[in-house]
Amino acid sequence: MSSASLSSEPLLDDATDDMSRDQARQAFAEQHLGAGVEPVALPADASFRRYYRVVSDGGTSWLLMDAPPEHENLAAYLRVAGYLHTHGFSAPAIKAQDLAQGFALIEDFGDQTYTRLLNAGAEEAPLYALAIDALAALHQKPLPNSDAGFDLYNKERLLTEASLFPDWYWAYIKGEGPTSAERSTFMGLVEAQLDAVANRQVCVVLRDYHVDNLMLRPDQAAGSLESCGLLDFQDALIGAKAYDLMSLLEDARRDLSDDLVAAMIDRYCAALPGTDRDVLMADYKILGMTRHAKILGIFVRLNERDGKPKYLKHLPRVARLLARSLTAPSLVPMAQFLDDACPGWRNPPQV
Repeated sequence: MSSASLSSEPLLDDATDDMSRDQARQAFAEQHLGAGVEPVALPADASFRRYYRVVSDGGTSWLLMDAPPEHENLAAYLRVAGYLHTHGFSAPAIKAQDLAQGFALIEDFGDQTYTRLLNAGAEEAPLYALAIDALAALHQKPLPNSDAGFDLYNKERLLTEASLFPDWYWAYIKGEGPTSAERSTFMGLVEAQLDAVANRQVCVVLRDYHVDNLMLRPDQAAGSLESCGLLDFQDALIGAKAYDLMSLLEDARRDLSDDLVAAMIDRYCAALPGTDRDVLMADYKILGMTRHAKILGIFVRLNERDGKPKYLKHLPRVARLLARSLTAPSLVPMAQFLDDACPGWRNPPQV
């Protein structure tokens, strides 16, 4: 799928300085889709982005992305979308953009997210197989050019993400944060695991590759690469292949059976015959540790800082996933340290 031609002319010059966000959003929609169109808000997620469905005066449905520039990086979304379009992946086409204000009109893939389909009783295996096939295809594509603006998923980023565990989750469990020595010990245990995986910068990592951000596109050939719609990829980096595989199969919001996970890992390895499975799974465990530690901290932060408590219900699942990651031999010392220093981390309160 190729991207639609972009429109980025300034919106009504500087007049928007005095306009409210709602007025500016309405003006942007009308500028590109016709007078009197009515953006309809879609349910919000954990980010600052908001989406609105807008039907043009010609009857075509689009999504208006409202990404406030002080919080969101619309340019990154457009950059990653361009890479995905170039290589034949099903990312939304872009009709119009206003980087200064943080607005974009993007292709509307409809409502068939994987989450909605699975909640309605759809069979898991075909949906996950399609997602695995798309991921394996992505991992065979050339990296973006060095000047394309993709950052590396390096040790510093992984450490920053893992630090959300002591900075937010620890106090939620224990009633007080870690001492400086405890925090230093935890971060040292994380860092000791990262040398190899942080240097495996071999593919584009979408970072939030899970069922909330995948769509089935019935307008495309069944089972084709184009039938797997990709969403929420603006944070993509260059990193290790195991990350998105783990993100899909160790989902913070959904339980997967061990049999399904094993079958999908087998499918991924079969699609990439040169894969060193031992290295892949070692990376999978280590990156699972950093991701699950990060998510535990993020979900607590969303509640305590941002007033979004709905994510707390997922903490027990994510804690179980982290505990599973820490069964890897190299990660057992971290599990032992947390059991001693932050007892109860495995069993957050049910909300």
